[in-house]
Amino acid sequence: MRPLPDVAPGLDGASIESLLSDLQQVMDGAYQPSHPGALAHLDPPPLTASIAAEMVCAGLNNNLLAEELSPGLTGLEHDLCRWFCHRIGLPAGSGGVLASGGTLSNLMALVAARAALKTSHRDPVLLCSQDAHVSINKAAKVMGLADDALQTLPVAADGGLCLEALAKRLRALQAAGRPCLAVVATAGTTVRGAIDPLSDLATLCRDAGVWLHVDAAIGGVFALTARHASLMDGMESADSITLNPQKLLGITKASSLLLLRDRTHLRQAFSTGLPYMEAPRGMDHGGEIGLQGTRPAEILKLWLGLRQLGEAGIEATLSGALQRRTAFAAQLDPEKFTLLAGELHLLAFHYKHGDAAAAGRWSEDTRQMLLSHGYMLSRPFYGDRFCLKAVFGNPHTTAQHLSDLSGRLNKSLAPA
Repeated sequence: MRPLPDVAPGLDGASIESLLSDLQQVMDGAYQPSHPGALAHLDPPPLTASIAAEMVCAGLNNNLLAEELSPGLTGLEHDLCRWFCHRIGLPAGSGGVLASGGTLSNLMALVAARAALKTSHRDPVLLCSQDAHVSINKAAKVMGLADDALQTLPVAADGGLCLEALAKRLRALQAAGRPCLAVVATAGTTVRGAIDPLSDLATLCRDAGVWLHVDAAIGGVFALTARHASLMDGMESADSITLNPQKLLGITKASSLLLLRDRTHLRQAFSTGLPYMEAPRGMDHGGEIGLQGTRPAEILKLWLGLRQLGEAGIEATLSGALQRRTAFAAQLDPEKFTLLAGELHLLAFHYKHGDAAAAGRWSEDTRQMLLSHGYMLSRPFYGDRFCLKAVFGNPHTTAQHLSDLSGRLNKSLAPA
């Protein structure tokens, strides 16, 4: 952490030179996602086209609250959301809206699910795995659900939600006469990168008449290419999907989409009327299909970034991330480390020997050692102990970096 410049404005406006100096001081102290050792989180280097589009967005200063405040850009958002729906395999009538992050997308999905719930029961239940993202807990609190509304279920050995446990819980809820608001599946858990059994979950939810939301903030982009789409098999049967291109494709923050199988559920949940605006010539005002009212034209950075990548670039980005993960995992000493199973481009692991306290000391000491050599891994707590986690979405991380990193880990001292 580095000192920041003065926060408060001075009596007179600052000169350009002073402003640039202040900016440089802030940038010098910022996190550097383009550094080849930046492997801690789901924050890849940004695309140049996405950066440029962000600047254009600020210069246009259009507002996606209403079509008349963002002519053209509102239609671009509708069209690009439909393109995502089509690529994923959602049917005609699907659509979506952009949001400032996966937390908001997940919240809006569950608000839409509640609006669609055909019951007057005041205490519906929300089901997810114990490894679901913390935003689901946050959504339950924001929505004012009952204290016991969010019920978590165990995961199987591969890190995916246990189907048997879910089926048993759904039967118990039905017997008790308590409705299920939604089942939240995760396509890419935060620590392990595990994927819930989406196809089987879709069948189970369809038979039970329950809304299925897939939090695919991490893994959803893999559905965009034929080579990797099988990882997301079953996602096309969901009622709603959260997908975050910012986490791997290099779209500048924040870039999240909420996609719905039936787009009219957005209007049903969020439309209040905008009597001070002309009726839209297209589908909807942007402020009528989500929680956000005033909203910048963030669609530009997603659209232009995808145009820069192209089909080949999207596939190369996804394939490269998976290949780096596979190569790194193969170089770790299996006698020293336990790898936590997962199917995506992140890998969590811990020292195989010693108790939880020893694992905590090893992970902290080793993380600091790696930082001193220019590698930043994260240190999540999973199960009963701290782990180290590497994310391989950084294209600047070469095979040589991976070899050096794994070599330093393999030589790390056993926890005392």
